[in-house]
Amino acid sequence: MIFRTLESAEKEGRKIVSPDGNWDSTRMLLKDDNMGFSFHITTIYKGADFQMHYQNHLESVYCVSGRGEVETLADGKKYSIEPGSLYILDKHDKHVLRAFEEMKMACVFNPPLNGKEVHNKEGAYELEADTID
Repeated sequence: MIFRTLESAEKEGRKIVSPDGNWDSTRMLLKDDNMGFSFHITTIYKGADFQMHYQNHLESVYCVSGRGEVETLADGKKYSIEPGSLYILDKHDKHVLRAFEEMKMACVFNPPLNGKEVHNKEGAYELEADTID
C-alpha cells in the first residue's frame, strides 16, 4: 500500500511551481508508483489565464474550491468551474484556463507524469521528463 499526505508530499519535494507563476502542483502519485496514472493536487492562482494543450496526456480535473472557467479553443465553448465540477480533456483538447478566484483542483493524468514536468511552449507536458529524486 502507498500512503501519503499532502503535507508529506510537499516536504518530499513533490510540489512543483510553474515558471510562469500561474499554478503549483503537488504530485501525490507518479509514474514510479506503478499505478498507470498520476494524481495531483493543483492550485491555480487567482487571475491566472493561460493556454494548455496536453498532446501527450489525457487529464481529468475536479474542482475542490474556488471559481473560474475553462474554454475549449476548437469550438469556443466556455464552461464554468466551481466546487464539485469535473472537466475531462478526453481528446487532447487545446484549452484556456482562467481563475477568477484561487482554485484548488484534484487532477488525474494518463499516462502518468514523472514528477518535475512544467508546461512546454505548446502548453503540454513532455512524455520523458525528470523524476522527483
